Amino acid sequence: MSSAATAGWVSIGGNVLLAAGKFIIGVQSGSVAIVADAWHTISDSISSIIMLFGIRTANKPADEKHPFGHGRAQLIASLIIGTLLIVIAGEFMIKGAVHLYHGETAKYGTAAIIIMVISIIIKEVMAQYAFMVARQTGMTIVKADAWHHRSDALSSAVILLGIFFSSYFWWIDGVLGIVIAIIILYAAIDIIKQAADPLLGQPPEIELEQRINEICNQCCGMNIATHHLHIHSYGTHTELTFHIRLNGDLPLKTTHSYTRKIETAIYDELCINATVHVEPLIKDKK
Repeated sequence: MSSAATAGWVSIGGNVLLAAGKFIIGVQSGSVAIVADAWHTISDSISSIIMLFGIRTANKPADEKHPFGHGRAQLIASLIIGTLLIVIAGEFMIKGAVHLYHGETAKYGTAAIIIMVISIIIKEVMAQYAFMVARQTGMTIVKADAWHHRSDALSSAVILLGIFFSSYFWWIDGVLGIVIAIIILYAAIDIIKQAADPLLGQPPEIELEQRINEICNQCCGMNIATHHLHIHSYGTHTELTFHIRLNGDLPLKTTHSYTRKIETAIYDELCINATVHVEPLIKDKK
């Protein structure tokens, strides 16, 4: 089992147990904030299931219908997770507002404090583990799952703080429900943005452009005017297309030799599948 898949199963197991505890305490105390936090935790379990599905699909090899592989499945899964979180955030904003409108309060007890403290500790540990796996694998979807854990830990911390002030402010539970919804919404927007950018297309980083230019110059033994760089990421598979300018008087066999040498060097060093288009170098007329 891969480290990303292991992180997913750890997330599912931990979240199910925490969500059950929060839900029971939330219902007993009549707290919309704790019930919202329970659903937030449940959403983490659902997102982890989607993550595992995305990872499994992303690892499938290329086929006739998907010549570049299935790597973008993890990005699509991240979009689904982000959308799910937006729906949950909207629901609990409404519930928090309803509690405020009707003047409803919650009756917290020792059990509520204990479950929140346990939640903060466990969720932050899970977040740190998922962030570590994300750094090792470079998977956006694992990083999204890590932010789920972090946002859950933060929402539990906010509730814990509110519990200690609940005897002074009747409206604290409704406000906390809205605050947690905002935290969830912020995490959702960040997840969607990180997944959408690669799907919509991003320009190559400056450092990558410079390294590609250096490789071209080394392969051809001269300064090559690289331009029109386009990079397409498919998870573990990356495609790169760009143009170079060479002396128009060079034989076709020579220009082909240069392009093959460049494409091979880029793949060997950067693990990027490159396609090079050659244009004639136009000299200034005097």
